[in-house]
Amino acid sequence: MIRSDGQPIAGAAAMRAVEQRAIDAGTSVEALMERAGAAVAEAVRRLAGGAPVLMLCGPGNNGGDGYVAARLLKANGLDVRLAALSDPKTEAAKAARAGWDGPVEDFAALAPDASHGAVLVDALFGTGLTRPLAAETAALFATLTRHAHLAITVDVPSGVDTDTGAILGDTAIAPFALTMALGALKPAHVLQPSARVCGPVRVLDIGLDASASHDWTLARPKLARPTPAMHKYSRGLVVVIGGAMPGAAALAASAAMHVGAGYTALLGIAPDMPHALVQRAWSPEALAATLDGKKHESTAIIVGPGLGKGADAAEKLEHALASGYRLVIDGDALHQLDDAMFDRIKARDADAPVILTPHAGEFHAIFGAYTGSKIDAARAAAARSGAIVVFKGPDTVIAYPDGRTRTATHANPWLSTAGTGDVLAGAIGAMLASPAPHPVEAGVWLHAEAARRLGAAFLGDDLAVELSKVRGAL
Repeated sequence: MIRSDGQPIAGAAAMRAVEQRAIDAGTSVEALMERAGAAVAEAVRRLAGGAPVLMLCGPGNNGGDGYVAARLLKANGLDVRLAALSDPKTEAAKAARAGWDGPVEDFAALAPDASHGAVLVDALFGTGLTRPLAAETAALFATLTRHAHLAITVDVPSGVDTDTGAILGDTAIAPFALTMALGALKPAHVLQPSARVCGPVRVLDIGLDASASHDWTLARPKLARPTPAMHKYSRGLVVVIGGAMPGAAALAASAAMHVGAGYTALLGIAPDMPHALVQRAWSPEALAATLDGKKHESTAIIVGPGLGKGADAAEKLEHALASGYRLVIDGDALHQLDDAMFDRIKARDADAPVILTPHAGEFHAIFGAYTGSKIDAARAAAARSGAIVVFKGPDTVIAYPDGRTRTATHANPWLSTAGTGDVLAGAIGAMLASPAPHPVEAGVWLHAEAARRLGAAFLGDDLAVELSKVRGAL
């Protein structure tokens, strides 16, 4: 799997702005197209292994990239067949087509088996597509992609919304063997359902700089090992407030311990836990006693896993919020949130952030339904709540109140089981209480990496234990 960690993400409008800056600095559209086509051609040449190539070109600049790549592939001795959906519509694409000295077939006239044995390169539509493909085009495109020896797409698979990751219309797109992102990742490369269709993504350098983007993929954290001067409280105190379902709180506590928290306390009783876990019955007095004198920068509270929706749920959240310590709000506690609490979160000291960890159902219950991309929805939720929002799922998005986002890639689908979210809350809590830079991102990364290592059919309990191995390897 080709990794795309720690890279900027640029939507259609942002990418146009990046391209315009390059043009204003003296690079022509034609030069950018030549660079893109050359990068595509080199990647295809390496992957083709001498197999014939079927290049599919659309009417825009994505199609222009395809004409350039076809010309260069042919010049390198490959057998290249080119089919166009229609005539080019941009001046740069027209010039690129003029440089192609081979025949141009009509895409609609291709036989359904035209791609058999060939490396198919999809350069029909790139960024900016907002409407579904015509039914006949979509059907033939799906058949050709499915039957190709190897299917590769240029920038974004045709039939995908660049900014939201939605599959437009009823297009049935088979997953590509490779997506070649031009200049930068796009939201469609990291958001579902399109991320599944893109397959592995390789960013091709064509001389564009998207580093000013507020949106990036999650990067591997840089975590220091404990020093001899550290003690259990400087390593981090994590307090988990339990509730009606003790197993969930126990998973969060277990995860915090395995990530490396120096002292973990569970306010609620759970059987069969390690003796290293400090357990006390819940009471406001027990919370105050556990927190007494502890430094805010090395302490975090987790409330919500297994909390339940009983009469004491609101009280427990209230005491956690009023404490002023760093706070992870997960699970049932999320349903206690309202605009009045958001105002209180915004008024908190910047050194005591609140982290919300909703899955899709919880997100909709708190913030309502949204249109557009998951990245933008998480960003809006963070601005509204004043909290760092971890919008969980196969494409987890971390959004900060200042507008920055980080999206996790390559999630393990086996995480979709009960208890794994409780483990995530514990991992984030432990990182919040530690000296780690970007602690929320570190917690999400550790959780995903532990799942990747476990592979398939694991339990939340297994995931918590695996965290210690991942943390120890950094």
